[in-house]
Amino acid sequence: MRGMTLQGPALRGGLTALAAAVLFGISTPLLQRFGAGLGPFATASLLYLGAALAGLLLRQPVEREARLRRTELPRLLLMALFGAVIGPVALAWGLQHTGATSGSLMLTLEAVFTALLARWLYGETMDRRVWAAMALLTAGGAVLVAEGGHGGRAQLWGLLAVGVATLAWGVDNTLSRALAERDPAQVVLGKALLGGTATALIAWGAGESVPGLWAALGLLAVGATGYGLSLRFYLLAQRAFGAARTGSVFAFAPFIGAVAALALGDRSAGVGLALASVLMLAGVALHLAESHAHEHEHEPLEHEHAHVHDDGHHDHLHDPMPAGPHSHRHVHAPVRHSHAHVPDAHHGHVH
Repeated sequence: MRGMTLQGPALRGGLTALAAAVLFGISTPLLQRFGAGLGPFATASLLYLGAALAGLLLRQPVEREARLRRTELPRLLLMALFGAVIGPVALAWGLQHTGATSGSLMLTLEAVFTALLARWLYGETMDRRVWAAMALLTAGGAVLVAEGGHGGRAQLWGLLAVGVATLAWGVDNTLSRALAERDPAQVVLGKALLGGTATALIAWGAGESVPGLWAALGLLAVGATGYGLSLRFYLLAQRAFGAARTGSVFAFAPFIGAVAALALGDRSAGVGLALASVLMLAGVALHLAESHAHEHEHEPLEHEHAHVHDDGHHDHLHDPMPAGPHSHRHVHAPVRHSHAHVPDAHHGHVH
C-alpha cells in the first residue's frame, strides 16, 4: 500500500493478523481429525481450556499492558458466549458433517460478518473497493453452500453450521475490538475460562462421551495454538488497524486450512470448490489493496494502552523515558495533520 513502511501500522497489523490466520487455519483440519466421534460441547471445552493455558502463560506485567476492568466483564461474557460457545460448537458439529476443505473455505465468511458489524458499530471506513471485496467473499460462500446441497442434506447442514460459526465469531470479533487495548493474553484467559467451563458443564449434562488421552491432548494443543495464541495475535492486529481490516487479512485462514486439509488427505474438493476459492481469493486481494490517507483532526483524548514514543501520536514526556512498549494512562492534545492511517484507537473519526 502507498505510504507504508515496515514500521507502518497497516503493515504491522497485517502481518500480525496473518500470523493469527496461519495458526487458526491449520487448526481447522486438525480439529476435524482429533474431534472425530466426540460431542461438539466436549470438543469446544477442550479447545478453550487449551486456549486458557496459552493466555495464562502469555500474560504481561501491568507496566507493559493495560489490565481488564470490572466494567468490561459483561462484554467479556458476551465474547465467551459467541466466540467460545456458539462458534466452536457450531464448527465442531459442522466439520463432522462436511469435508474439511470446504468447511475451511466456508470460514472466509467470518471476514464479511466482521467487516459489516465493524462498519455498523464503529463506523469503520469502507469504500467501494471494500464493498466489492465483501461481495466476492459472499459469492464464494454461496457457491460452497450450493455445492454442499449436491453432496446431500447432511453436507449442506454441515456447511450451514460452519456459516453459523462464522457469524458468531464475527460478533465476537466486533465485541473484542473494544478490548484490543487491554492485555490480549488476559482477554484470552478470561474468555477461554468462561467458554471452556460453560461448554464442559453442558457436555457433562448432555452425557457426551469422554475423549481418549491422545484426542484430549491433541485438542488441548490445537486450542492453545489455534485459539489461544491465534486470538492474542488477532487482538494485537485489531489494536493496530481495526476490526474490519483484521477480519479481511484473517480471511486467509480458510485457504491455509483448505491446503492443510488437502495435505492431510481430504479429497472432497470439486469444481464448485475451485470456483469458490477463486472468488474468495479475489475478494481478499481486493480488500488488502485498499489505501486510505487524508487530512484529519484528533480531538483531545485520555486513555490507557500499550504504546511507544516513535509513532507520531505519543509525544508526552517521561523522566526517564522508558524503552520499548509500556502502558499507563496518558493524554493526547488536539492536532490536525495528514498521513496514511487506519481505524485504530487514535483514528475513529467520521467520514
